[in-house]
Amino acid sequence: MTTEPFHHVTVLLEESVDMLQPKPGGWFIDCTLGGGGHTRQLLRRTAPNGRVLALDQDISALNHARAWCSEADRARLLLVHTNFRRIQAVANEHGFDAVDGVLFDLGVSSPQFDDPERGFSYRYDADLDMRMDPDGEGTSAAEWVNQAGVDELTRIFREYGEERFARRIAKAIERARQVRPITRTGELAELVKEAIPVAARRSGPHPARRVFQALRIAVNDELGALQTALEQSFDLLKPGGRVAVISFHSLEDRIVKHTFASWAQGCVCPPDFPVCRCGRFPRARVVTRKPIVPGQDEVARNPRSRSAKLRVAEKLTAPDHHGLHRV
Repeated sequence: MTTEPFHHVTVLLEESVDMLQPKPGGWFIDCTLGGGGHTRQLLRRTAPNGRVLALDQDISALNHARAWCSEADRARLLLVHTNFRRIQAVANEHGFDAVDGVLFDLGVSSPQFDDPERGFSYRYDADLDMRMDPDGEGTSAAEWVNQAGVDELTRIFREYGEERFARRIAKAIERARQVRPITRTGELAELVKEAIPVAARRSGPHPARRVFQALRIAVNDELGALQTALEQSFDLLKPGGRVAVISFHSLEDRIVKHTFASWAQGCVCPPDFPVCRCGRFPRARVVTRKPIVPGQDEVARNPRSRSAKLRVAEKLTAPDHHGLHRV
């Protein structure tokens, strides 16, 4: 079957699935179904009796999966329309409470980004929306830019977009919305461009890129959802199970890196204690000391993959005793 209209080139496909070590009969959760590249590979490599739970808050991704899924795989694939921050509740409800692996492929999929009606891109003039689930509840990007104060907008642009002209842009938005509400992506992109000094916009990507990224993250609470879902996903893993995360910008990657490091942290007693008294032990092993990144061939085929980073952690078996001798 054709993959249209939800065509998406999966980034680090083989690398991420290989790291999850799927085997026949394995149970896995794909937290970000998207175009289904990872899900299809997991179904293939867990055949004939493995199962995959795939989540997505975009109903079009789920409808697309129902179209490409073979008759044989339909009994092994469970599709759920939800934000992955609910992974634990959904997994428990459907019997996926002890799984072999969990995968996150973060960010916006190509079909979402390239659909003008979704309002994610500064390249198209469209309603300023940016919600991953356009039919669900939540505050749109238009509501954010028209209602948030200058300080809040500045914080969002600076923290989520790493935009150095954050306050100038926030003040420009405040002035513009006093005349009329900002409701279109084209309006916002032009506003941002005009607010940035001419010298700073002579080279590099579109001057609105960072602001649009920041708004998208804020609208969908992407960082908060990621932190919540990571902790929940770890609880769902069997000992030896793995969680793999593909991130596309530094804020996501930092959360993943620090979370994995906290799982791998062992005893925190003072160095002069001969015996551990804190009772803390490593809960996980970080499999990827350095993130896996796309090779030159993949970046050439798919330029959007250039910023991708894959990190993987493996759950350890918890010791059943305390007072461990330090080594």
